[in-house]
Amino acid sequence: MFRAVLLSRVSSPMLPLLTAVLFQKKEREDTGLYHQRREKHPYYNLAVKVLRARNIKGTDLLTKADCFVQLQLPTASPNADRTQVVDNSSNPEWNKTFQYRIHEPVKNMLYLTLFDEDFFANDELTSVVFDVEGIKPGKPIKRTFQLNPEDQEELDVEFYLKKCSDAPTEVLTNGVLVAHPCLSLQGVINKDEKLKLSEKGSCQVKLSVPGAYEKQLCIPCRPDSDEDFRTPFVFHVDKEMCPELEVELEQSINILQDEITSDIEKHSMLLGQGTVPVKSLPVGQEVDMTIPLGKGHSLDLSVKAEESTWDLDVRLSFDLCEEEKKFLDKRKKMASRALMKTLKLKDAPGKDEVPVVAILGSGGGIRALTSLYGSLSGLQQLSLLDSTMYLCGISGSTWCVSALYKDTDWSHKDLQGAIGDARDKVSSSKAGAFSSERIKYYIQELKSMQNDGRKVSFTDLWGLIIQHFLHQKDDPSKLSDQQKAVRRAQNPYPIYAAISVRHNFRRDDFTEWCEFTPYEVGFRKYGAFVRTEDFGSEFFMGHLIQKHPEARMCSLMGMWGSAFAASLDDVCLKTVGSGLSFLESLKDIIKVIDDGQRLHFQDCSRLKTRLIIPGGPILQIFQDIFTSRVTSWETFNFMNGLYLHKDYVKNRNFLAWKGTHLDAFPNQLTPMVDSLYLVDGGFSINSPFPLVLQPERDVDVILSFNYSWEAPFQVLLLTQKYCEERDIPFPQIILSEDDVKKPKECYMFTDDKNPKAPIVLHFPLVNDTFRKYKAPGVERKSEDEKSFGDFVIEGKDSPYRTLNFTYEPHDFDRLVEVTRYNVLNNKAILLKALNLALSRRKLKKGNGL
Repeated sequence: MFRAVLLSRVSSPMLPLLTAVLFQKKEREDTGLYHQRREKHPYYNLAVKVLRARNIKGTDLLTKADCFVQLQLPTASPNADRTQVVDNSSNPEWNKTFQYRIHEPVKNMLYLTLFDEDFFANDELTSVVFDVEGIKPGKPIKRTFQLNPEDQEELDVEFYLKKCSDAPTEVLTNGVLVAHPCLSLQGVINKDEKLKLSEKGSCQVKLSVPGAYEKQLCIPCRPDSDEDFRTPFVFHVDKEMCPELEVELEQSINILQDEITSDIEKHSMLLGQGTVPVKSLPVGQEVDMTIPLGKGHSLDLSVKAEESTWDLDVRLSFDLCEEEKKFLDKRKKMASRALMKTLKLKDAPGKDEVPVVAILGSGGGIRALTSLYGSLSGLQQLSLLDSTMYLCGISGSTWCVSALYKDTDWSHKDLQGAIGDARDKVSSSKAGAFSSERIKYYIQELKSMQNDGRKVSFTDLWGLIIQHFLHQKDDPSKLSDQQKAVRRAQNPYPIYAAISVRHNFRRDDFTEWCEFTPYEVGFRKYGAFVRTEDFGSEFFMGHLIQKHPEARMCSLMGMWGSAFAASLDDVCLKTVGSGLSFLESLKDIIKVIDDGQRLHFQDCSRLKTRLIIPGGPILQIFQDIFTSRVTSWETFNFMNGLYLHKDYVKNRNFLAWKGTHLDAFPNQLTPMVDSLYLVDGGFSINSPFPLVLQPERDVDVILSFNYSWEAPFQVLLLTQKYCEERDIPFPQIILSEDDVKKPKECYMFTDDKNPKAPIVLHFPLVNDTFRKYKAPGVERKSEDEKSFGDFVIEGKDSPYRTLNFTYEPHDFDRLVEVTRYNVLNNKAILLKALNLALSRRKLKKGNGL
């Protein structure tokens, strides 16, 4: 059995965007939570014989195609293989066989790309993405891929799989990601008296291991010098790739070009090269060797290969981290006492009966920051803060949350103090942020970040500006410092949201949620997390390779709340309500075609063959211009070197069945790239629902505070769609026309048929009864009181526009008071939700669930 995808004539950079895989969408298998575990799997030898192609039309109108086929199987080899070129032929024949050693637990996807060789650049004609899983060992299988049915273009390839004699080995996996043992190759170059070099230049040794984390190392050496140049080197490699240490000896010769000006031109000359198979080195023993480099040259090395332990620095699990579990145990005791008092219960609920309540603050810049202070103040006044487990922020709300957690006991203090401090900062002038003195400070800080090994981007600069806006002083704090604020479970557990994106991908096509907490940062989609202190350091194959200082909060705040991290398509979508529609006309025409074989083996993850007809070469140019995010926050990818498990698509977080979604291409997914590109989560769902809807957190009640004015229910509708695609329980969002035209202060959504669905209380940002009442049941009487409550939040002249970072004190107070009032005025519905959640918990406990 096999799976394949066909990609028609398209330039190489567009391959991820234009490829597509069709899964039959079935009810998903409940595989449960995958925890880190060991599995032992065999190896197989895969022979791929590229036979011939027929009726190929090249890109040159005057001559026939000059075809060759490139093969890429990145889970088995870091290098691309290729056939020879068959010149001027519409029916090229190669009959070339390529050998690969594959490991069973990983998703092995082979790319077969047909090129037309050109003098200036090779033109990519068609690509086939082939899933080798399901091929039966011991029997050759020939496949004819229909590249273009209309022109009868075809590619014949033969596959042969057989069991490998190598003994099965263990991997570490959580069911989605796979970690192989990492090999550390350490060595030194010893001085070699046999090297004879020209006096006109210098010599350098180039070392590399294809597929290693470290790139090519260039080590200068002068064997005729009296100095000892025992230069150390290290490579971290995946031994499953059967890597080789490649050595090149190169001499740079200085040639005088002009005797008058003494201009020197440097030329490099290869003196010799050699290789050492890493597999041949005994693990744990230092080996002295002489590598012949040809032409009478050789190089003396001392090399030692060390295999890593299974004690990974990346946590592979979908469960909560131990620190969060301990927090919940402590917090539920506090919440139990708070609920008994608030709900006037006779007895305090047991730990298993305490409902998990999460507060969600949406995006909206300074408007969100200001409004969240008011909402939290209202909850505090109702004595409900101690009943909540989580406080989650996205975009502008993260600015409020991060400010609160500087105080380790903030939720037990009157929030009026914190609100007053925020009022002073928001109403102050921001001109100082752009003074010449401040600009010099930004430059120094960015240089310092770069010197620490960080990848520096515009988002770091934006974070420094936001730091000045919100604090007007330097803030050295880090996210891990907030551990002090939750160690005793004295405050709700903070979770900050960002999304991982790709360059040249529209936001709607591919985003992945990344969560930040005081203890861990990670992707619950992949079940991969690292300690917050280590985020931003360099990892490979699950191990910490190079430690870098933890990023300061200002950089994270710049990334969490970057109003400028959008592509032009995003900006258009935000400003006019739709994306750049002309891009749709340039999209590829996608056709689902049969692969010509009768497949009797049914597999929910089997990929069907798809034919992609490209929109044209202009597509690449427009996508680069309109969908790139040059201001995303780039950092090292801690999943680098991990592979996708062969059954990863069974996890509900993957949408491999959905159209052109990147999830169907494991070779293109996040673990296979070097860097993460993170942006403001508001460019996806403008509220951090996905971070609390995972079953591990078992949230019963969600208090959703929405601070966007143009679409008061959009976050709910987008979340509903998100949950439907992933089979996550969520109540149906049913709204009337009156609700859409004139939203009320609070809405309660439940699913009585599915108690696993959370109870959602949604608070749109509205000024409704606050105009008449200064407190619940207390009418405004004086003209000043009426004037204070009579204001419009929305509108083009509103002071609360998203890109406005300075409010008048009067406007700040109004916004805080209306959001506080909206909470206080809905005390009854808040208590109703808590009582319902408590009843559900007791029922679940009684049923042994």
